[in-house]
Amino acid sequence: MVRRPSIVVNGFGTLPEEEDDDERPPSAISSSSSSPLTPAQRYPGWMYEVVRPLEEFIDDVPDPRELYVDLQEIAEGDSGSVFSARQVNTPLGSPTFVAIKQVAILPSGSQKLRDLERELVLLKRVRHQNVLGMDALHVDLVEDTLWIQMELMERSLADVIALFEEGITLQEKVMARFASDAISALDYLHSLKIAHRDVRSDNMLLNIDGVLKLCDFSNAVQVTPQAPTCTDVVGVIYWQAPEMRAGPYDALKVDTWSLGATVWEMVQGEPPFSEVEDPRQIGDQWPSLRQPELYSRSFHDFLHLSSLPSVSRPDPGALSKTPFIRSACPRSVVVQVLSDCRTIEERMHKRLSVDSQGTISS
Repeated sequence: MVRRPSIVVNGFGTLPEEEDDDERPPSAISSSSSSPLTPAQRYPGWMYEVVRPLEEFIDDVPDPRELYVDLQEIAEGDSGSVFSARQVNTPLGSPTFVAIKQVAILPSGSQKLRDLERELVLLKRVRHQNVLGMDALHVDLVEDTLWIQMELMERSLADVIALFEEGITLQEKVMARFASDAISALDYLHSLKIAHRDVRSDNMLLNIDGVLKLCDFSNAVQVTPQAPTCTDVVGVIYWQAPEMRAGPYDALKVDTWSLGATVWEMVQGEPPFSEVEDPRQIGDQWPSLRQPELYSRSFHDFLHLSSLPSVSRPDPGALSKTPFIRSACPRSVVVQVLSDCRTIEERMHKRLSVDSQGTISS
């Protein structure tokens, strides 16, 4: 199995075109223009210069601890730790559980904050049920950190796949449901001319209702019809479209290949080519499945379509009409899969607890 970092929520993005404030979706991070304090008054000393580029996105609450309590770390990524938290003083008065990502603010600034600025600008234009967005941004003046509020997700698709060895299985219709949600996100992003360019199981998160959301826009790019190509090689090679390693490529086409590689991974428990030691030996066609006879014709057709050469590879809208995607299971089946994951993890935790006391577990 490919070892992955334990990242539940992660992501930075790219710069879209500006839009009028009146066109911003209601769920977008609000402007802080209503604050009675000037930026210099709110953030003393060096802090003002560092956070000034993010000023329009920062919430007016002076201390995020007034809004979020009972923080528990659930993941650690390259850009900071992620916590679950209980949000208090909500409009309806009932506490809500959210995810809080904390990013350090340094006197010298950082590339992470510059990337965050690009992502925030991007998300001003993005509002979709299958895309994980940011709901609020706060400055913690006590520990010099940014607090980013997001929806609290159950786990990543990679976390589900990692439990295959413990007994979790994904039926074909469940795979179709995951792929369908990802296609819905990509179809929407591509309508905005945004290419994700890092579609993989680690960047697909599932909430408690079984809805899959695409996250991590660190490699995303916005293109134009006149200039749809890119030359930079990004993402992880196992999910990477072959044309990305061969020169200029159509950025909107690579997401389809990566989605197909993720579906392949849902069958095999690991991404294509994960056993290849020399990256130069990775081909432009996926290896054969170990037991292809177990899967339907529509499943194999989907994999074939997503692995076609770029010029003939279908876009997400076309893939949404394929028999495989139309066979997707109800959302309730995914909820049961997530429940099974929790049950297995509880059993694993008990087993490890017994082992730690020097007792041999069964």
